[in-house]
Amino acid sequence: MRPMPPRAFITMTELAAAARPADADPIHTAELEIGGMTCASCAMRVEKALAKVPGVAGASVNLATETASVNLMSDAATGAAVTADALIAAVKKAGYEAALVAPPDTAPESVDAGPSSASGASGAAAPSAAERKRSEARRELAAVLVCALLTLPLIVPMIAAWFGTEAMLPVWLQFGLASVAQFVFGARFYRAAYRAVRAGAGNMDLLVALGTSAAYGISVYQLARHPDDAMHLYFEASAVVITLVRFGKWLEARAKRQTTDAIRALQALRPERARIRVGAGEREVPLAQVTVGSVVIVRPGERVPVDGAVLEGRTHIDESLITGESLPVAKQTGDAVTAGSINGEGAIAVTTTATGAETTLARIIRLVESAQAEKAPIQRLVDRVSEIFVPAILAIAALTLIGWLLAGAGGETAILNAVAVLVIACPCALGLATPAAIMAGTGVAARHGVLIKDAEALETAHRVNLVAFDKTGTLTIGQPSVTAFEPVGEIARDEALALAAAVQRQSDHPLARAVVSAYEAAKSSAHALTASDARAVAGRGVEAEVGGRKLALGSTRWLEELGVELPPPVAARARELEAAGNTVSWLMQLDPSTPVALALMAFGDTVKPTARAAVARLAAMGVKSVLVTGDNRGSAASVAQALGIEEFHAHVLPDDKARVIRDLKIRSAGIVAMAGDGINDAPALAAADIGIAMATGTDVAMHAAGITLMRGDPALVADAIDISRKTWRKIQQNLFWAFVYNLIGIPLAAFGLLNPMLAGAAMAFSSVSVVTNALLLRTWTTKR
Repeated sequence: MRPMPPRAFITMTELAAAARPADADPIHTAELEIGGMTCASCAMRVEKALAKVPGVAGASVNLATETASVNLMSDAATGAAVTADALIAAVKKAGYEAALVAPPDTAPESVDAGPSSASGASGAAAPSAAERKRSEARRELAAVLVCALLTLPLIVPMIAAWFGTEAMLPVWLQFGLASVAQFVFGARFYRAAYRAVRAGAGNMDLLVALGTSAAYGISVYQLARHPDDAMHLYFEASAVVITLVRFGKWLEARAKRQTTDAIRALQALRPERARIRVGAGEREVPLAQVTVGSVVIVRPGERVPVDGAVLEGRTHIDESLITGESLPVAKQTGDAVTAGSINGEGAIAVTTTATGAETTLARIIRLVESAQAEKAPIQRLVDRVSEIFVPAILAIAALTLIGWLLAGAGGETAILNAVAVLVIACPCALGLATPAAIMAGTGVAARHGVLIKDAEALETAHRVNLVAFDKTGTLTIGQPSVTAFEPVGEIARDEALALAAAVQRQSDHPLARAVVSAYEAAKSSAHALTASDARAVAGRGVEAEVGGRKLALGSTRWLEELGVELPPPVAARARELEAAGNTVSWLMQLDPSTPVALALMAFGDTVKPTARAAVARLAAMGVKSVLVTGDNRGSAASVAQALGIEEFHAHVLPDDKARVIRDLKIRSAGIVAMAGDGINDAPALAAADIGIAMATGTDVAMHAAGITLMRGDPALVADAIDISRKTWRKIQQNLFWAFVYNLIGIPLAAFGLLNPMLAGAAMAFSSVSVVTNALLLRTWTTKR
C-alpha cells in the first residue's frame, strides 16, 4: 500500500454542492483519494465503512480511479457537520488509506487549519496526484525488476530440465532468494492481508499471501526434513507468483492511468498564467489573479486562459480539444472564446466573463470526472458477487486440500493444488471490468465533443431506438436566412439584392441582417449602395431612399395595402414558399405614383449541413428519428422532408413536448432520446429516457439532459449512441472474460491441472487483459 500525502482540513461546506431538488435535504459531495485497494471486494469494504459514518447519505468507490465519492447530509439535516477526519478514520479502520481531494481552485488561504494539516505546516506544496502516481509507478517497476532478477535463478533449473540438463541450485541459495522475494517484495501482500483480516474481511492480497506462504512453508518444511534433497522444494512457485502478481499490478496500474488520459489532456489545457492589460501596458500574472471584467491579451499560438468575448482583433481559434471540432473557428469582435482553446494567427484582447472553476473547460472536466467516478447499474451485480468472492475462494481451497487428502494424494500435492486455487482466483478483473470501460468510453466521448453526465446515461443510451429532435437550433441553424430571392419584372437579381441590402443595412432586425448577409455571401457584381431617410413603418417594414428611388421592404400585408399587383406566377410562388413555412417579404418601389414589386424574398431557418447525414446514419443504426417542434406545420413538413424524417409533430407547446415524448415511449416500447437546445425543450429532455442537449443552447437544457454535445452538430447524436454501444459491448466482454477466467481456472486448479506458477500468470493476465480491452475504446473514430 502506498502512503498518502498529508492534506489540509477542509470543511464539507466548502465542497462542491451536488444538484438536488429544492424540497430535498441539502447534500454535499466529498471526494476522497483511496490508497491500498487491490480488488472489487476492497472497494465494497470502503463503501460500507464510509456509509456507516453518521451524516453520510451514501458512498460510491471506483476501483479504477481509486477514488470515493461521499454524499453528506447538511448540518441542518444531521445536527452536526461531517468532518474530513471522520471519513478518513473510517477508511483507515477498514484497512486502507484516504485523503480528501480539495475542490478545484481552492485557494490556500481559504482552507481552515485543522488536525490533518499539522504535518503539512511547512508550506511545501504537496505533489499532484498524477506526479505521485508516476513516482509510485517508477518504484513499482523497479521492485518488479529486482524481484524478477531474484526469481530468475530459481526457475532456470526447471527450464533446463526441459532440455535434459540438470542445473539445480544449492538448497541454501534457493532458500535465500525465495525468502527475500517472499518477505521483502511480498511484504505488501502480508500488510494488506493483515488489515483485511483485522477488518473482518478478505481481499486479493489475502489470497496471494495465503497461497505463496503455503508454497514457501511446505518448501521450508521439506528443507528441514531433507536438507540435501532439492527435488521436493517449491521455492520457485512462491517467488514466481509474487513476481507475476506484482508485474500484473504494475501493468494494470499503467493501463488504468491511460484510461484517464482524457482528463489529463483537458487539465493540461489550463494555462497557469495570463497577460492582462493594465492602463496602457500589460502585466503577466498568475491565472488566479484574473477577475471577471479583466482584459486579457492573447498572442498568436497561446492558449486562451479564460472564458470571455473578443474585445479587439480578429483571429482563428482551435477549439478541437474542447468541442471536437477539427477546423479552427473564425473569431472577431464580440465573439465568445473558451479557456483552453489555442489562438491562431492574430493577437486578440479578450474581456473576461469567467475564470477558474466557472469556465467551460473546468465544468467539462468536472462532468467527465463525475461520469468516470459513477457506477453503472450493472456494477451492482458485480459488487454482490465480489462481496462473497474471497470467502467462497477460501472455502473452495479448503475443500480442494481436504479432497486431495481424502483421495490419497500426498500432503505436498494437496497443498500445491489448494495454493493454485488461491492464486488463480481474480476478483481484480471483476472489479475493473465495468469502471475501466466507462472511463475509456467517457474519455473518448469527451475528446470528440460528447459529454456524458453519468454511467447510468451511458448504459441507457446504448439501447436507444428512437430519437425525437427539436427543430430550431438542433436540426436547423436557429436564425433566419434568405431561402429565396427572386426578382420581379425586368430588374436584375444583383441590382435588386443590392437595393434590398441598402434599405436594411442600418437595421438590427434578424431579417435585416439576413438580407445583408445574403448580399455579402452572393459577392454581387452590383456595388454596395447607401440608403437615406430610412424609417421603420410599424407592423409593415421599412422604407428608405436609395439612389433617388423611394423603396420599401416589408410584409405581404403591406404590399396588399399599397395595392401592388403581382403577376400570377409570382403570387403562386409566394403562396408555395409560405406553405413551406417561410416568411415572405417584398422589395417595392413606391415612385412613380403606382408602387411596383421589385423582388420577392423568403426567409427561413436553414437546415444544418450535417443534419441529413445524421438522420441517415441513425437510421442505419436502427434508430428512428422524429421531429417535434413548436413551429407551424408547413415549416415542420419542409424540414422533415428535407432530412428524410417520416414522422413529425408541429405546433407543440413546451409542456406538450413532454407529453409527445411519453407517447413515443409507449408506442416505441423502447428507449427514447430527446435532442434539443432551448428552455422550451427542458421538460421533454427530462421526460425522455435519455436527454441529449446542445451546449450551444441554454444551461437549463443541459442540466435536464444526461448527455451534452459540445457542438451544435446533430451528427454528434449518432456519435453519442455509437460510443455508448461500443462501451456497453466492452463492459459485456470484460465481465464475460472476468467470469470465464474464474469459472474455468478455479476448477482446473482444484483438479490439479494448473500449478501455482501458471495460476499466478493467468491471474495477472486476467486483470491486464480486461483493462487493455477497455483501452481499445480509445481508438474509436466517428463514421461520417
